[in-house]
Amino acid sequence: MGHREDLLEGAKRCLLQKGFLRTTARDIVKESGTNLASIGYHYGSKDALLVQAYVELIESVGDDFDPGWGASGQVDAPPGSLERFQEVWAGIIRSVPASRAIWLLSFELLFQGDRLPEVRKLLAEAQVEGRKGILTLFNGIPEAELDDESVDTEGRLYQTLLNGLMVQWLFDPDSATTADQLTEGLRRVVRGAAPN
Repeated sequence: MGHREDLLEGAKRCLLQKGFLRTTARDIVKESGTNLASIGYHYGSKDALLVQAYVELIESVGDDFDPGWGASGQVDAPPGSLERFQEVWAGIIRSVPASRAIWLLSFELLFQGDRLPEVRKLLAEAQVEGRKGILTLFNGIPEAELDDESVDTEGRLYQTLLNGLMVQWLFDPDSATTADQLTEGLRRVVRGAAPN
């Protein structure tokens, strides 16, 4: 690996160990075996490097949602079905123990956003990619083929559900909503909204 990749991997480790606010440029340099000047050269700033590292950590969580759901190693239920909805949420919930540190980091950034306006701006831009990533799990359409309206509506819905679900699972896993409960709730809402 070159300095750029070493910095990125070192920044990921620092984020998971110390969080965003407590990670210093010197921490990253020590963890990566590089030098201070290389941060500015490759990423422009420590915060830009940490945002890139955070985005890659979140993407890795999304990758963990996929494997081993159905017998085929893919989501078996048809896109748009309640069965698919339940299967995807079950896969996401199964990933929580392994990704707990990353979700805690996400909430640290959420609550510190006002102190880090430049970081907040970069993360807000990454939200669109997050909506695309979660939407494709439910509708089966590759990210590159998603239309903006679907991302801006359905993607937002799933992203909002995901964030709320993660709060529950981080706060108290014993009382957190399960995939079955979430699916039954949706089933009842849809049934109640159906025209008579």
